[in-house]
Amino acid sequence: MGATRRGMLSKTIQERKTTAAERVDGSTSASIVTALYSRTKALHVEAERTGIIRDLLRGNASRDGYVLLMRNLLPAYRALEHGLERHRSSSGLGHLAKFRFDRASTIESDLMALRGEHWSREIPVLPAAGLYANRISEAAEGDGLRLVAHAYTRYLGDLSGGQVLQRLLARSLQLQPNELSFYDFPRFSDLNALKTDYREALKRAGKIALDPDAIIEEGALAFSHNIALSCAVQAMVSRGPAAAAAAE
Repeated sequence: MGATRRGMLSKTIQERKTTAAERVDGSTSASIVTALYSRTKALHVEAERTGIIRDLLRGNASRDGYVLLMRNLLPAYRALEHGLERHRSSSGLGHLAKFRFDRASTIESDLMALRGEHWSREIPVLPAAGLYANRISEAAEGDGLRLVAHAYTRYLGDLSGGQVLQRLLARSLQLQPNELSFYDFPRFSDLNALKTDYREALKRAGKIALDPDAIIEEGALAFSHNIALSCAVQAMVSRGPAAAAAAE
């Protein structure tokens, strides 16, 4: 088993320990985090085994493939962060909005370092990226609590498996720190404490949801969009530069 696999396995074991602890203290019925974990567990495994994500985790992806992925995740982060900001005064999402992770700006910074100032014109946005971002924007409608599912999927992923991926990318693609700022959270000194605090904020939002099942199913949709985007990026990379140019 390679180092990457061991790291991802360790992350999964730790998440299972967290879930088990929630069962012991009797909070399972009230924990949206536990419900999202259970609902998306199989999809999480599928996401790691398909598309460009599989190639990245195996150390087989190219620099261009990684750049294309990040360019196409940017619309989703913009939609998520816009939605959270829109609801920052609400009792449910206000606890999440206050973290202000602002991953969109770090993606933009990384893309500038990776491809130069014309990155937004040179790197195509694929249809799957638009569909994903539109889904997040739809989740922001009404009380916006379906955004809990997207915050869970994206931000907890960045704080967990994303940290493993950062180290792998530095080794396999020789990426420099200014090309990997997306994975850094410099405002927070303790990432483990941050993950705990963010899980608690997600739980608080879930407790006031009138329809928690809608959040749980939104989590499944979030993973499905991630998988579709990952596969679309891989397909574009496999077709070569001419296909990328045609998509612009």
